Amino acid sequence: MKTIDVKIEKIINNSYEIEIGYNLFGKLVYDITQGLVTNVHKYAIVTDSNVAGLYGYNLLNLMIKQGLSVEMYTIPAGEKSKTRENKAELEDKMLEAGFRKDSCIIALGGGVVTDLAGFLAATYCRGIPVINYATSFLAAADASIGGKTAVDTPFATNMIGLIVQPRKVYIDLKTWETLGEDQIQNGLSETIKHACIADINFFDYLVANIDTVKERNRRDKMYLDILEYICQKNIEIKYNIVTQDEQEEGLRETLNLGHTVGRAIEAASGYEISHGNAVSLGMVAQILLGYNRGYVTDEQKNRVIEIYNKAGLPTALGGRAKIEKILDKMYADKKVRKGKIKFVFQKGIGDMMVFGEQFSDTVDGTEIEEVLRIMI
Repeated sequence: MKTIDVKIEKIINNSYEIEIGYNLFGKLVYDITQGLVTNVHKYAIVTDSNVAGLYGYNLLNLMIKQGLSVEMYTIPAGEKSKTRENKAELEDKMLEAGFRKDSCIIALGGGVVTDLAGFLAATYCRGIPVINYATSFLAAADASIGGKTAVDTPFATNMIGLIVQPRKVYIDLKTWETLGEDQIQNGLSETIKHACIADINFFDYLVANIDTVKERNRRDKMYLDILEYICQKNIEIKYNIVTQDEQEEGLRETLNLGHTVGRAIEAASGYEISHGNAVSLGMVAQILLGYNRGYVTDEQKNRVIEIYNKAGLPTALGGRAKIEKILDKMYADKKVRKGKIKFVFQKGIGDMMVFGEQFSDTVDGTEIEEVLRIMI
């Protein structure tokens, strides 16, 4: 018997820029013409049915005027579109249109679009580049940054996907002008989570400025300055974690704060509950669990719940999803190990618990059920 040792050693640089600005389509097209991605001759804009009418055709026409070969593909707006079936349909359309290895995808939209389009790019022709152009607060705060891509299944959210970094991320504050109040709240939900993970001063800043963000006085320079600062802090907190643990082997799991229960609520509701609302409920569940375990004080617990209330986000289930179904979905979570639910917890506000060399601890189903019943 003979053994052949196959050595494949690579040094991969997955660095990329995140640009925050106002009306960045011109900058995106300029960057493309200046070689942002090399050896690309055909571009596919992937967007949703809402963003297509608001911004998609504008970008499409601008790229055509610059002589770029580009087509646009649209999925229905909403979390229910983040499926394997829609990914396959996009793949078939792109193959039929002649997209091959010398192609690039531009993900124009919110978190659903960046998740789906990023996964599509990662597998199409065994990998083509993707550029994220975030048009929602939620995508700017979380989904467009860090390289996580996935689709949902009836079984659970984000169970099938890859970690693949974009070539560049654009965060266009002008697109926030067309966001509804619920979409602003969705972005605030992830933003508050980031502050709870890593920055008590940012948490205090959000408490002081949430009302201004919700009022959305677009002509007020202070409002725009607040939005830009919030974007910068979200990015700073997230990339400081991701750059240390890109593949989620340890520290990066702290970004799942509030998501173990949150994603389960999202799935248990049939995705009728938005991601931001589900994360808000998940954050309340984890802070109540953490309080029961002594990881946070009564005052800290109340402050976290109060800031979500102030943001207009839900802090009680109110019949939105059945507890039994939520628990079932939690056991389907990708972080479950040997049938045990893994949880990450706040340590006060602005820091995270560490359990030996791990950032998560197992939680019994009865412990979670007790907290969920309090939240009814």
